Amino acid sequence: MAWSTRQLAELAGTTLKAVRHYHKVGLLDEPERDSNGYKRYGVAHLTRLLRIRRLTDLGVSLPQIAAMGEADEHPEEALKVLDAELAATIDRLHRIRAELALILRSQLPTDLPPELAPTIDNLSEADRSMMVVYGRVLAPSGMDAMRRMIAEHPRTPAATEFDNLPADADEDVRRELAERFLPEVIDIAKAFPDVITAHQEAPGGHRQLSQTVGLAIADIYNAAQLDVLARVGQELNRRAAEAAAEAGDADH
Repeated sequence: MAWSTRQLAELAGTTLKAVRHYHKVGLLDEPERDSNGYKRYGVAHLTRLLRIRRLTDLGVSLPQIAAMGEADEHPEEALKVLDAELAATIDRLHRIRAELALILRSQLPTDLPPELAPTIDNLSEADRSMMVVYGRVLAPSGMDAMRRMIAEHPRTPAATEFDNLPADADEDVRRELAERFLPEVIDIAKAFPDVITAHQEAPGGHRQLSQTVGLAIADIYNAAQLDVLARVGQELNRRAAEAAAEAGDADH
């Protein structure tokens, strides 16, 4: 007594197509045929087919099953690898669910790094765009430093005026705003030195960060805002050069 291909598939809870595919890829040996040319399967074929089904249901791929061979009744190593992969997948799914909960709870835009959720109300549109860029070039510790800076340093009138500065603002307006902006930038640098460190220790290097952030700044801000930033940067560089020169004179 032997089973036909259809009977074997029904006993194993699979399909004719699956049985034929397992034959084709070498997972299931072809049985002998009877006198009329029909395939006849025995218990060994059913056992092998059930094993293939059980392993595929567990998530083992067909190439992995093929690599096990037919003699390995308990593929311990392959199952350990599968278990580790499933554990990693579960961890990833838990992280995704936690991030989704944060996004839903805080109504956080999906383009912003999730760690910035508590600071969303302190960010202007331009700030948000810059944080998207920083999220791609800073390490997690760097983004945490940025988050703390945003959360702990309230927006000032000068910052709000900068956000609303029109592109055609005249020379006097830009100069005066830069003069008011400068001490705020200095105070922030002193209060949050880890933000400066984060820039210097960016995973891709300080040069890549400078190029990426520089391009973003040029794209996000208008001509008047860029002029204010340039004035502040020039004054900071001048003061740093003077401090370095004074330190050099003191050494002599």
